[in-house]
Amino acid sequence: MKELNIHSVPSASGNVGGTHEEEISRLAHLIYTQTPHDGTFSHRIPGLHINRYSRIETNTIKTLCLPSLLIVAQGAKAVTLGNKIYDVGRSHMLTLPVALPVALRTTQASPSEPFLSVGLELDPQRISELVMKVYPQGLPTIRKWSAGYVTSTDFGIVNAIRRLVECLQSSDDTKLLAPLVLDEILIRVLRSSIGVHVAEMGFADSDVQRIIKAVAWLRNNFSQQIKVVDLAKLVHMSESSFHEHFKSVTSMSPLQYQKALRLHEARRLMLSNSMDATTACQLVGYVSDSQFSRDYSRFFGRPPRRDVTSLRQKA
Repeated sequence: MKELNIHSVPSASGNVGGTHEEEISRLAHLIYTQTPHDGTFSHRIPGLHINRYSRIETNTIKTLCLPSLLIVAQGAKAVTLGNKIYDVGRSHMLTLPVALPVALRTTQASPSEPFLSVGLELDPQRISELVMKVYPQGLPTIRKWSAGYVTSTDFGIVNAIRRLVECLQSSDDTKLLAPLVLDEILIRVLRSSIGVHVAEMGFADSDVQRIIKAVAWLRNNFSQQIKVVDLAKLVHMSESSFHEHFKSVTSMSPLQYQKALRLHEARRLMLSNSMDATTACQLVGYVSDSQFSRDYSRFFGRPPRRDVTSLRQKA
């Protein structure tokens, strides 16, 4: 990371002035000081993650992301959702309204200028409470959904994110101020160009809220056999409408989503519990070892044993 010029970029502490570009630089500097080395760091503020990576990645990293924001202060990352790739660079924000399997790859980073970002999980319950204040007359009609939204940040959102990260420097600030700053961030997002899409997360009986309920059911019951028509009935939608909305919001079909959940959980069991592939595949709902191996290889790019061995060697 380049050394900041203290004459052109004011100190982050206690200063809310300056331009958007200067505020991005302040945030980048703060992230750098809060991350002792490459990795993702979780702190005392629930749902807050700070990321630093100093090398471009040639392979994608597949993981499950909760509903969240990703604000990039330096560098760039490619995020794949379904068959669509989102490029998220400096001063941009990626918003994921629904928990999704994603593929991540750092595309712009170096030891001198590492990729620096802040991730913040979105709390649907808190959003539902704030939506009534921001949209007292109800939500405008949404004609098109997406699994993710990439937008430019503004001074206000970057400043609020920076102040949230600064709260980590004091236990009192973490306890007393962080909840207020979190609400400010959510309100700013709700008032932004993608605010209506985020608001749908917390608006009772909205189409997105129903898909979120279906996603939650799948995440808790992914090992069970279920038909799409039964899942649609569970959230009070017709099968055709449910399938259309599910794919719009998640970039995949319900059964593709369930398969991704099963494969991620099987990988976790083999990595964390030293479980063999046969046992893992049965626990996540597969009835055929060979089908599991084929799906796993297609999804992660390597058969189970080789993939787990490689991941352990990198750890």
